[in-house]
Amino acid sequence: MENMKTTFLFSLGVTYCLPFLSVAQERPNVIIILADDIGYGDLSCNGEPTIHTPNVDRVAAEGIRFTDAHAVAATSTPSRYSLLTGQYAWRRKDTGIATGDAGMVIRPDQQTIASQFRQAGYTTGAVGKWHLGLGLTAGSQDWNGYITPGPSDIGFEYSYIMAATGDRVPCVYVENQRVVNQDPRDPIAVSYVQPFPGELLGKDHPELLTVVKPSHGHDQAIVNGISRIGYMKGGTQALWIDEHIADSITAKAVQFIHEHKEEPFFLYFATNDIHVPRVPHPRFRGMTSMGVRGDAIIEFDWSVGQILEALDVNGLTENTLIIITSDNGPVVDDGYADSAVELLGKHRPWGPFRGGKYSIFKAGTRVPFILRYPAQVQPAISGALVSHIDLFASLSQLIQQPVPREAAPDSQDHLATFFGTDPSGRAYVIEQAGTLSVYDGTWKYIEPGEGEPYNPLTDTETGVSPEPQLYHIKQDRGEQENLADIYPEKVRELKELLEKEWEK
Repeated sequence: MENMKTTFLFSLGVTYCLPFLSVAQERPNVIIILADDIGYGDLSCNGEPTIHTPNVDRVAAEGIRFTDAHAVAATSTPSRYSLLTGQYAWRRKDTGIATGDAGMVIRPDQQTIASQFRQAGYTTGAVGKWHLGLGLTAGSQDWNGYITPGPSDIGFEYSYIMAATGDRVPCVYVENQRVVNQDPRDPIAVSYVQPFPGELLGKDHPELLTVVKPSHGHDQAIVNGISRIGYMKGGTQALWIDEHIADSITAKAVQFIHEHKEEPFFLYFATNDIHVPRVPHPRFRGMTSMGVRGDAIIEFDWSVGQILEALDVNGLTENTLIIITSDNGPVVDDGYADSAVELLGKHRPWGPFRGGKYSIFKAGTRVPFILRYPAQVQPAISGALVSHIDLFASLSQLIQQPVPREAAPDSQDHLATFFGTDPSGRAYVIEQAGTLSVYDGTWKYIEPGEGEPYNPLTDTETGVSPEPQLYHIKQDRGEQENLADIYPEKVRELKELLEKEWEK
């Protein structure tokens, strides 16, 4: 009997919840498209007039666009950890921004969204940016052999990933836990402690930085005319070319769809484009007036279009669930002198919100979220409060895969909200960036924290303050008026809620 299937696509900005599948229904494929550093205001479907993202707009027009969706953290590693595991990253002390030689942040004994799909009989794949560590411990990876543990140990049958992130070494692709095109005669070595003798560094040789120069930090190993974070030697044949990253990972994602069109699959496709260093392919250069950051957004939209085309060609569109979202909010200058600040013009990556990446203010974690599933979900715009943390439980419900007792402790089943049939959404979301905040759809409380309120390097208000903060978001979405002294009972209520979460 032919295996029935449906495809789910998760990408920037939308999520839908499906009812239980009947015996007669096809099993859906699921695709999560996770953008990197794209803000709520970086997509035209969210009302930004300075950019045009037609492929993302198509998904929004054919699905549900959520206007109050949240990542769990305002930086990459903890956000991705929480999305995949259904556990708040702040419950562990080792989930901060990972170095390029970090050990696996998600432990092999942890259940993930991928392992849920795998146990339900799906083929699973991870393509693109990883930034969740590889190997058992920091610095223990065998970059010249089989790297273990890796994605296969947490549910991904196939993987084609960037070892860490674009601005960190090693600058290589890892396919099924082996570095692609690695020559054993030119072994790779990586260090985040000290440089290798004879290897030139960006801080000492700015004349070698022919693609882009750093504005702050990012001045260590030089790869393809760009200096990075960390030290590396060897692996010359395996090094990626930055302007080809989007082409490479998108091709692998499309290939995964083609190869598994006859069986149910789950694809986690994490793009890299908007993250620094921003080096879009030449065919996208000059497509916006905002320089490389704007052009990288167009490149991301192209990748979304390639995924949509693969679904259309293979007859998978109707029975595919697509989610498009971002790992955290936007940042303009994140360490490279790429003129993104000077060319920003009237564009507002953060939309109407305050802050951005690294910030506990709204723009740090309020992200695009779009869900399309033509077979089950009617097009709509939803103001329901939703969070990445609930994808684990909600998708498990979709595929009728029980969640193990110790797994995904913070994830709730809100499939009906994701599918647009229940407008209530979450009672509250908890977010992380230097401190914690809790937001119930009306009020937002930020607990006191230590640290500077402003980061001059990235021109970001961190939102961290030694005093409690309370904002009435429905009246003050820009978080300009701290009402903590005026409404102490609301402060106490939300503070106690956070304390109860800590005690779980």
